[in-house]
Amino acid sequence: MIALKPTKGHLLVAEPSIIGDVSFNRSVVLLADHSDNGSVGFILNKILDFTLKDLIPEVKGDFKVYNGGPVEQDNLYFIHKIPDLIPDSIEIAHGIFWGGNFEVVMDLIAKELIDDKQIKFFLGYSGWDANQLDEELNSHSWVVTANEDNKDLLEKPYNSFWKDKMLELGGEYMLWSNSPENPTYN
Repeated sequence: MIALKPTKGHLLVAEPSIIGDVSFNRSVVLLADHSDNGSVGFILNKILDFTLKDLIPEVKGDFKVYNGGPVEQDNLYFIHKIPDLIPDSIEIAHGIFWGGNFEVVMDLIAKELIDDKQIKFFLGYSGWDANQLDEELNSHSWVVTANEDNKDLLEKPYNSFWKDKMLELGGEYMLWSNSPENPTYN
């Protein structure tokens, strides 16, 4: 397997070696931005115990909220695949967009013009200072993979996403795909 360099739009798949890390154990992170100044991403598979309606009571619909990462967990973020409906969106890569006009999003939800297969909400984000992600990659905390799912990434089942990525990586990673979340339970 050829090691990829982290790039905006790539995925970071948590190595089994970071078991015990409360924030990132079994995480799959979409890199929304990556530069010499640092990196920003969102954990795609850590669902929280409440919905968007719990945060914004007037919201219609049952939009799940995910733990985007340990930084600024009191702020709501979103990624989506409908830039034609949400102005001011920033393309991450492959038809996935970050942010945009939140008032428009609320209006689209009220009119039932978008659903949870088109948009994903997060409390917080994952952030790395300059060189911090490289250090974590060198210590084998992450595997960088291309986003082969493109915009269909938003529809992946969160509860098996990490396991599915372990199987895709193959080799020694396949062993980890069926291991319990806490290996001491084995």
